[in-house]
Amino acid sequence: MVALLWFDSHARGRPYHAARVRFEPRSPQSDLHGHADFYEILAVTAGSGEHLLADGRRELRHGDVVFIRPQDRHAFRGLHPDGLEFINVAFPAEGWRRFAELAGIDPERTWEHRPEPPAVTVPPAWRAHARAVFESALARYYSDPHMLDLTRFWSDVLAVVAAPRAEPDTAVAGAQPPWLADVCQAMRHEENLRGGVARMVHVARVSPAHLARTMRTHLDTTPTEFVTRLRIERAATLLATSTESITAIAHRCGFSSQSYFTRRFRDLRDVSPREFRRQAQRAFVP
Repeated sequence: MVALLWFDSHARGRPYHAARVRFEPRSPQSDLHGHADFYEILAVTAGSGEHLLADGRRELRHGDVVFIRPQDRHAFRGLHPDGLEFINVAFPAEGWRRFAELAGIDPERTWEHRPEPPAVTVPPAWRAHARAVFESALARYYSDPHMLDLTRFWSDVLAVVAAPRAEPDTAVAGAQPPWLADVCQAMRHEENLRGGVARMVHVARVSPAHLARTMRTHLDTTPTEFVTRLRIERAATLLATSTESITAIAHRCGFSSQSYFTRRFRDLRDVSPREFRRQAQRAFVP
């Protein structure tokens, strides 16, 4: 049976939903599912895997961007040796169709009528820029996003898709400077997460004040809040995919106090770490 997902059940009143998803090479595939009322765009940020469709499969590699429609039925699987990691951004079908009509995007609706989800492979020269677009949408999702953030994401993604042979324009609205994209990615490693903001400043090789100003401009957040959100994101992954104790996970992600970890986890996820683990055991990837 194919599960049918609804936008409101995941976005919780926000204009879009964004997530970083990872499939280890030996983990089972996600459940086959469809979208009742929303589209999704995903960018493969690391590794490789398979996009399993109702009538076949397509290999996914770093640099692929895929546009998934409400009529598509699909699932994912990570491949050896590195597994699959992507960022996906989901948004209501009605909003996307209004935007596409106003912007003159795909007037013949060829994207809608293709037998498989439309996909492009971003050339190497554009990949840092493309990743920055998705990283920015993900960061803003956790900072009370507005419809303008979604419109900006659509515009930036279309710039990547429409001109893949040109050199990227790092001044495109919403795109991060390459060094910021690099440091944001580096901070996802646990050894950097445990080092906190001091480690982030060291990796960035800029002053604390410059880092704070740049993050406020491009991500609308502070280094402290960014690190905290990354720690909670990593903790959520470990809660969902391991049997480690909650105390061990808190310390592993850089929290010296389990009570503080639990409070911040509840602030950002609306549930306790224990309840999140229970829910994750029976959840499927949106």
